[in-house]
Amino acid sequence: MISNFDQEALDYHSKGKPGKLEVNSSKPCATEKDLSLAYSPGVAAPCKEIAKDPDKVYDYTNKGNLVGVISNGTAVLGLGNIGPLASKPVMEGKSILFKQFSGLDSIDIEIKTQDPKEFIIAVKNLEPTFGGINLEDIKSPECFEIEETLKKEMNIPVFHDDQHGTAIVSGAALINACLITKRKMSEIKIVVNGAGASAIACSKIFKSLGVTPENLLMCDSSGVIYKGRTSGMNKHKDEFAVETKARTLLEALDGADVLVGLSVAGAVTGSMIMKMAKDPIIFAMANPDPEITPPDARAARPDAIVATGRSDYPNQVNNVLGFPSIFRGALDTRASQINEEMKLAAVQALASLAREEVPDKVSDTYGGQTFKFGRDYLIPKPFDPRVLMWVAPAVAKAAISSGVARKPITDWDQYRDKLEAFQGPSKAFIRSAIHRVHRNASGTGKLPKIVFPEGSSTKVLKALRILVEEKICEPVLLGYPQVVKEKIQQLELDLLKDVVVIHPSQSPKFKEYANELYELRQRKGITQREAERLMADPNYYASMMLKKGDADGMVTGASQNYSDAVKPILQIVGLHKAGVPAGINFILTEKDFLLLADSTVNFNPNPEQLAQMGIQASRIIEYFGQTPRVAMLSYSNFTGTEGTPHKMKKAAELFKTMAPQIICDGDIQADTAVNPSILKRIFPFSNLAGTDGANILICPNLESANISYKLLQQVGQVEVIGPFLMGVKQAANVLQRTTTVDGIVHSVVITALEAQYLKELREERVKSPN
Repeated sequence: MISNFDQEALDYHSKGKPGKLEVNSSKPCATEKDLSLAYSPGVAAPCKEIAKDPDKVYDYTNKGNLVGVISNGTAVLGLGNIGPLASKPVMEGKSILFKQFSGLDSIDIEIKTQDPKEFIIAVKNLEPTFGGINLEDIKSPECFEIEETLKKEMNIPVFHDDQHGTAIVSGAALINACLITKRKMSEIKIVVNGAGASAIACSKIFKSLGVTPENLLMCDSSGVIYKGRTSGMNKHKDEFAVETKARTLLEALDGADVLVGLSVAGAVTGSMIMKMAKDPIIFAMANPDPEITPPDARAARPDAIVATGRSDYPNQVNNVLGFPSIFRGALDTRASQINEEMKLAAVQALASLAREEVPDKVSDTYGGQTFKFGRDYLIPKPFDPRVLMWVAPAVAKAAISSGVARKPITDWDQYRDKLEAFQGPSKAFIRSAIHRVHRNASGTGKLPKIVFPEGSSTKVLKALRILVEEKICEPVLLGYPQVVKEKIQQLELDLLKDVVVIHPSQSPKFKEYANELYELRQRKGITQREAERLMADPNYYASMMLKKGDADGMVTGASQNYSDAVKPILQIVGLHKAGVPAGINFILTEKDFLLLADSTVNFNPNPEQLAQMGIQASRIIEYFGQTPRVAMLSYSNFTGTEGTPHKMKKAAELFKTMAPQIICDGDIQADTAVNPSILKRIFPFSNLAGTDGANILICPNLESANISYKLLQQVGQVEVIGPFLMGVKQAANVLQRTTTVDGIVHSVVITALEAQYLKELREERVKSPN
């Protein structure tokens, strides 16, 4: 009888295209010219270059980003020796994990032999293809001979993950468990139950971390491995034979600080751990079921710290925390091997990361669970995107310092940017914007002062911690100081303890600001008393701070309606000369970005407003180093018929009179506007023909823009950030109420950049008034 979960897994693997992998081209291959470059005759050119200089293979092929996942299926998960064919779903899965967690490409190869020598020959002959080899699910003791031989005879990294992946992650967990229980690594007594590949690799790592050899007892199915034992021994077990009177697992556990299980389900009972030392550390890592479950362990020893290999319990020792980032660091330095120094660097990086504050994005991935360093959070979660950012550089640095790197990294900031880009285009885009903020600030010595009307918002405060840490802005919070400070303390955001908090109605500038509002709006129906009432509203107060030059930018809207948040900005900060308030979104692809407007403000803009939006968007895209190409979108191509096509045609004509130097066309359909091939073949007369297509998309109304960006956000193979507010005199942006901490960070980074840009423009106008 197949369980519901097993049926779900079978359906997952079989529906649609069978399996989990496919090959995609990283280069265009849509035309005859593309084909001639990708294959014959063009492919001969890189072949000849590589023949002259073998290192050129890294310049012209994917070798430097390609890992082979290779197995013979002799020790698959908890399934045993099921053979190479039955192991293929596991190896495909492993290949996916490489791509998902490190951006490395991977191909699974299943070899039909159980002879170590045949296996070694087969893998060795694949060296020209791969940048690294991940050995997987090969039984012990053959796996030792295979890995040791291949490491000696191959000039690329070879890594048996079943051994070293588990060792690295459990090593990180052990460091932190000892830290929590105030133990010294040199003094702890460890019992390792299991003597296979993982157990031996873990024991070696533990010794490298400072565990005294005589304090480590290893047990196999025959009992304790002691000096003088001959039955069931081999050279790998001999290394861990020690002088001891203990002969059974139960005897070995008497007084032990740590139990590491790498054996079989149910091998340990509650009664067996009763005599372990105070605050016992129990890593029960048998898969799929542990030697003892956390509930059973804690029932017997409530003081125990427990880790397993399972995701449904805290402290999952999951190899995915190790191998993707380790190979990333190794391949990025073209390391000839993954040595002990690199493994230990990974251990320390994981242990250190676990002690950092966990971002909301990780909690959201795990259904809103909160994580904090302690007994139930010894190591990072697998879907924590920071793992790559911490582990890969640590491994790369160790490769360089230990002398196995053939391509040393010299610019570590640039390398971290590259790693961040693997996590999506928004990461790369925002990182480049952060660098610009820093460069601009280095010239003035000052970060932009950004005011946040929602000073007690949890999301805003968590975002501010990141922003302060990254040195993006000087924040000013509005709200009741005591409430805000208590919230900061409650959330343990120590970096924000000195942040300025202003209570609007109690501020020394309150009266001045209220008078200014009255002067500004007295002919719009606002009385002096109404001005004072409104100025107590943080959004009005923040807007007045911008107008008076007491702040450089503001970000609001995390907990209120867009229209309520934007109203004070438009009333007080006001618009540029001829400015049109409009919401603009950045549509980020893998290689570039587009701008889309108006997604938030104008329900049915007229041609004059649409043309001005195009002008404003052009300034933005020029600031980011692109040549603007504007499309006035419609449901038709160049018909100009009554209704939307006519309006968009008129908008394009007006734009051309306002900015004749900028390419613009309309009315035009969205697919035509962004597809150079369609433009060239069907509409060669278009102003956009012969270009890479439009990079500014002006929609005919708010409905179409809002629907477009939200649909792209959910189902498109792009990332969308924003919306941001165009047309106003100062850097002021309104968030979507559904925004995340990451979304707030993105908005503040762009706001800070905009504030710096506008300040620079004002200073230039003062110097050159004409």
